[in-house]
Amino acid sequence: MGLGRFVATLKSKIESLKVKKSYDKVEKSESMRVEIRSRKARKLIEDTLKIADSPKSKSYSF
Repeated sequence: MGLGRFVATLKSKIESLKVKKSYDKVEKSESMRVEIRSRKARKLIEDTLKIADSPKSKSYSF
């Protein structure tokens, strides 16, 4: 009897998960796009400076 109740509970939980609506994708605003570009640029500059400061390698391979 306990196992049947457990299975019924699981089934109802699975059904409730199926019923939930998925979230709407948030569109990126212009300020978000600018922030993403600046983060990428800062990371690229940081990586380039690490390579330039490194005594081992003098070139950067793309």
